[in-house]
Amino acid sequence: MTKSSKITWRDVHLAFGPKQVLKGINLNVEKGESLVVIGGSGSGKSVLIKSVLGITKPDTGQVIVDDQDIVGCSARDREAVNAKIGMLFQGGALFDSISVWENVAFGLIQTGAARGSIARSRAIDVLGRVGLDKTVADLSPSELSGGMQKRVALARAIVNEPEIIFFDEPTTGLDPIMSDVINQLIVSCVRDLGATAVTITHDMASARTIADKVAMLYEGQIIWHAPVAQLDFPGNEFVEQFVHGRGEGPIQMTVRQ
Repeated sequence: MTKSSKITWRDVHLAFGPKQVLKGINLNVEKGESLVVIGGSGSGKSVLIKSVLGITKPDTGQVIVDDQDIVGCSARDREAVNAKIGMLFQGGALFDSISVWENVAFGLIQTGAARGSIARSRAIDVLGRVGLDKTVADLSPSELSGGMQKRVALARAIVNEPEIIFFDEPTTGLDPIMSDVINQLIVSCVRDLGATAVTITHDMASARTIADKVAMLYEGQIIWHAPVAQLDFPGNEFVEQFVHGRGEGPIQMTVRQ
């Protein structure tokens, strides 16, 4: 951990019953850095994020945010940490029972940070930052295209100007053009906020666009962590197979006949 660290996982172990998901994770994210975590399904990528959010608690090890170990912290400290965080969920996870602007302002309203016309105004302003005008504010999310829904979800993630933003598979279900639009929006939003970002993705185009650094999680361990420029020639056969999507290599997929 360095003086400019924002998030550090230090020797983190976590199991679900007999399944050991994280096996001594050591990983650091600097302030203002954009880290992309790659790895196969079920490798524990989402658990990394959940350990910061407090959804899962490591069996052993430390999860440090701004020099504070948050494993087992008090409810008040947990609330303070989560107030620093914005989250773009896989699939958007918008509420169809409320309008677009209410989705964007949901966190502001729930915490009492803003209500009524002030919350609506904040939401409309942030929608503009992700390329949506105020005509969508009173629509239902179900009336929007997939790309527009993803932009709304991004607006919700940044509305409170978080210090940390987590992106869980941000381009899932989008065509290549819209994926690039979302990637560029993520880059600009993170840069404008000066936020620290952690993204989980299988999309190598996203990784190349979003990341400053990339880490690969395999069988519960970080097996590679380097600047994104090294992604195409990583010097690691596991990473090379994953990045280039090859069926043959050290990563073996079990296929039932």
